[in-house]
Parts: sequence; C-alpha cells; structure tokens
Amino acid sequence: MNNALVEEVAASLVREYLSRKGLKKTIATMEQELPRTNSSVNNRNDLRRVLNLEPLYKRNKVQEIPLKAMLEIIVKHCMETKNMTNSRTEDCLFQKNTVPTSRSSVMSSVSVCDVSDEEKGGSTAVSNQSKTDVYRSSDDIVCTSYKFLSYKTSQSNSKISATCVGSSASSSEGERDDIKDEEFCELSRVPVFSRASRLNVDAQPIDLNLAEDLKNILFGSSFACFNDEWKIQSFSFNDLPDLRYGIVQKKGGPCGVLASVQACVLQKLLFEENTDLRLEPSKSNRSKKLAMALAKIVWRAGDRKKAVVALSSGRKQFIPAGRYKSDGILETIILNTVSSQEDLTLFLEQNIHQFELGPYGCILLTLSAILSRSTDLVIKDFDVPTNSLIGAHGYCTQELVNLLLTGRAVSNVFNDVLELDSGNGNSTVLNGITGRSDIGLLSLFEHYNLCKVGSYLKTPKYPIWVICSESHFSVLFCVRKELMNDWRMERRFDLYYYDGLANQQEEIRLTVDTSQNCVPDAENDIIPPIEHCIRTKWKGAMVDWNGAEPLL
Repeated sequence: MNNALVEEVAASLVREYLSRKGLKKTIATMEQELPRTNSSVNNRNDLRRVLNLEPLYKRNKVQEIPLKAMLEIIVKHCMETKNMTNSRTEDCLFQKNTVPTSRSSVMSSVSVCDVSDEEKGGSTAVSNQSKTDVYRSSDDIVCTSYKFLSYKTSQSNSKISATCVGSSASSSEGERDDIKDEEFCELSRVPVFSRASRLNVDAQPIDLNLAEDLKNILFGSSFACFNDEWKIQSFSFNDLPDLRYGIVQKKGGPCGVLASVQACVLQKLLFEENTDLRLEPSKSNRSKKLAMALAKIVWRAGDRKKAVVALSSGRKQFIPAGRYKSDGILETIILNTVSSQEDLTLFLEQNIHQFELGPYGCILLTLSAILSRSTDLVIKDFDVPTNSLIGAHGYCTQELVNLLLTGRAVSNVFNDVLELDSGNGNSTVLNGITGRSDIGLLSLFEHYNLCKVGSYLKTPKYPIWVICSESHFSVLFCVRKELMNDWRMERRFDLYYYDGLANQQEEIRLTVDTSQNCVPDAENDIIPPIEHCIRTKWKGAMVDWNGAEPLL
C-alpha cells in the first residue's frame, strides 16, 4: 500500500476528530507542523467513503448515544471485535488490494471543501457535475485501494459484508450527517499547494534568490527578519456586537497593512452586493468579504493581469545560505500564480484561514502584494531604490500602504508625478498616485505641512479613508456613498472611526458639520489628532464625538 496515501488519510481522520472535539488551537498547531496537501480529505462525507465507513457510520447513528468522531467509531469497532486474531485486529480497517496508479490524480478531486453541506442546503464547493466526479473519485479509491473486512454487529453474530462493489458503494450519497459538519468544513479551508482542482493555479516553491530580494525590499537587508509583532498578526475579526466588522490588531507594527485591509473589507461590506449597512456580518460573510478584499488588493497589484498568492507550506523549500538569515517563514512559502480574478477569489476563499487564523496572515498578504507587483517594479516605484516597505520598529512605510491601496509602492501621496530641478540640467522625478483611488487617505503630516495629500487619495471613489496619525494607521468611513458625489451631503454627515489596536469597546460615531467654522483656541484646546486629519479635507469643520471619549 502507498504509505504516503495512508498518512494523508490518517491525518485527515485526526483533523476530523479534533474538529468534533472543538480543539481549534490544536488544529491550528497541527496545520503549522503538518500542513495539508492536495491529497488531504477535507469533507466528512468523502472521508467516510475513502475509509469505507458507511456501514459502521449507519450502525452508530441508530445508537442511543451515538459517537461524534469517526476515529471514535473506528476504535469502538476494533475494541468490540475481541475474537479476532492479532493479525486481523491489526488490519481491522484496511486490507491491501491494489495500489492507486497516481496519488495526486486520484485524490485531488476530493480535497476541496468550501462550506458544509447543511449550510449550502446540500451543495458543496463544486458544481453538481463536479460533485458527482468527487464521489466517483472517492469510490474509485475505495474500490481499487481498500477492502473493508467483515465485522460482527453488537446485536448478533452475523457478519455484514462491506466489500465495495463498483460505484454503487455510494448508496448513502444523498444522506446528511445528524451532527453538523460546519466546523470541520470551515476549518478545512487550508492551503492547497499544487494545482487546485477546477482552478488554474500554478504553484512553485520559493527559492533563495527570491527570498533575498524580498527581504531587501521589505527591510533593506537580507539579514533582517520579521519581528514578533508581525509573526503573530493575522486578519482575525472582533467579536464585540457593534464591531464585528473590525479586524483586531494584537500589537503595534503592521497597522498600515491592517488598516488597508480593513478599509477594503468595509468597501465590500458596505458598497457591494449583499451589503449590510448595519455592519453586523456573520462569521461566514465577513470571512468571504475578507477573501474578496485580499483578492482585490493582490489583483490590483498585479495590474489586473495576474496575481501571486503566497501561502505557507510549513516546510522549508530551500536551504538558507550566504547573506540570507533564516526566519522560519519566507523559506516555507509556496507561490501560487493565478491569471484570472475569478480563480483568484475562489482560491483565496479556499485558503482564507491562512490569512484569517494565521499566524502569518499579515506577512502572507504583504508578500503576495509584492510578488504580484514583482520585485523589479516595486523597486522602480520607490523614489530611492534603497527604500523599504517596513521601517524602524517594524512600522509600515507609506510605500507599503500605497502598494496595498493603489497597487503601486510609490513613496508619495500627491497626484501624478513631481519633477524637481536638481541643477546642472538634471532633474529628479518623484512618483505619486496615478489615479483616483477606491480607498482614500488622510494624514496628520499634512496638518503639520509636511506633505500634501492629493485629490486622488483625499477624494476617493468610496467614503473610506485610511488615517495616518503619529506613526499609526486606522480607518474612518461613512456608510453613505453619496458623500463622494453630492456636495449637499457634505454639510452635515456622520463618520465612523475604527482602530484595531486601541482596545475599542464600542462604535465611535463622529458628526462632521461643515456649515459651522471651528476656530480652536490653540493655547487651551487639546485637539484630537483625528480631528486635525478630518480638517485637512473639510477645513474648519466642527466635529462632535457624540458622547464618546475623544482619542488623544
């Protein structure tokens, strides 16, 4: 028997057990130490068929207190068959028949699971036709690879034959679990590191040269590494009732990435199909919107022609050497190249838990954006080739925020380009924002006359702004899109503020009134930096915090 195939099925069985027991942290650890491959079985129905457990499963269902996990069902059966010889007990699950001709070709069609059968009303992540193909493939595996031994029932001594007979072995194909499969399927959306079934994805391992280039772009040196704040940060959501849309930042550092992604998630939640103006998304909906937002970011970085999704395999793809310092992350990356936005979105939906649960979600998106743009073009975007995307203390630079918001890692926030006379007939070209952005940006640096934010960022297509204030990035947004195209809306309107790092406990609503002119007392008034940022766009506007404590 193909030992590698047995190992994959055994690992899938353990994951199903952990899922049934609700051991999410243990599952997350297992995903890092033993990542799934294209041969993993991520759907309970398919796993039962691969193991040919249908008879045992039916028998368990009629028990007064049925067992939940397949591993428990198998163990109970083995313990009940006391009169079997040692050799038969050892083989109580499988008996070798023939070895599959191709591990990848046989197993690939049973490795994709998007949502549970119950959640989709009996459907899976594939079409009806491909669903049939999935079942046929798993039946073929059972019929060509394994034979389930006869066993005794607890009620009688009669033996029940469970030998597979062609594709008719899937007679219970239409049955549904009496215990919901939602958690197992939801946790099974993990990376597929080779060409995904039904998707045009080209997967290649990272190499030493590319890893060195990435570190130079990120840190300015191939000896630098991601700090702990980056390593533990993913795009996990807030569970407070009024802030379920919010992404939580654990520690300082990657706030520029988090704020940019937060803004794009809000765009999806508020202004695209199935909008939820109350901003109370379900877990499945916000995960889906996160996948859509990430797809938008990397597709834009790839000039809407292709995208590269970086996923962690958990295993080193090259041996670190020379001027490269290992960090345990870059060496494990698999590069998944996609040339269609539809395939990209679906691929990210299937693998969203690497980004949402992590632990390296923030790093993976940053790498994906760089690779989608290409290392050469990112360097060309910089005003100075030696610039980097991560600065001192692990803070995001403006170049990284611009890459995520606009698809280009330019160093400035003004419109278009600025040509400076360097003397002796030479000139220096500074790159700015080339077109009106979907998401905007307001900066406290502009209040202090240290920069000028152009209209392409100050007046975006959607009323959502990333706020740059004192080396920290957060988000300001309006739920009314008309604010961007109806000047009458700008007389008095509400803006909502969210900061994933501020331990925010409730919704913060600011009322902006431009019909009144605010003249602060510079000597006596302590003005929140957010108000300064707001007034870089709406000069002199009155800002009412509506009872919330102003953030200073």
